[in-house]
Amino acid sequence: MKTYMAKKGEVAAKWHLVDVSGKVLGRTATKIATILMGKHRPTYTPHVDTGDFVVVVNAEKVKITGESKRGQRMFEYYTGYPGGHREYTLKEMLASKPQFVFSETVRRMLPKSKLGRHMLSKLKVYAGPNHPHQAQQPEKLEL
Repeated sequence: MKTYMAKKGEVAAKWHLVDVSGKVLGRTATKIATILMGKHRPTYTPHVDTGDFVVVVNAEKVKITGESKRGQRMFEYYTGYPGGHREYTLKEMLASKPQFVFSETVRRMLPKSKLGRHMLSKLKVYAGPNHPHQAQQPEKLEL
């Protein structure tokens, strides 16, 4: 018996639509990261992108467990200029850029490599219920 290894152009990616309104951020992000990596398929191969596309809608209505996380969890970056260190709390980021919070949560669950960056490019996150991917006919996925 031989072990099956998927090849680059061999796997056809499907599109999935996920409505995250009222869902817990971390648990939903874990399941979406699994789909992006392709671990939900029996043909999963670690060095080949076997994952699917995921469209996430209603990211602004995602649920955060624990009120203390909203004020304590920080998002930070550096602009490159002196004194350019910026910090934002989770509460501020959810109010201004909820799609960034969701995509950043999923990004941290993916591999830290070129393949992981490619997997993240297959994630499309939108704050509201509308998205421009109707032509791909994504199937609704209940997580």
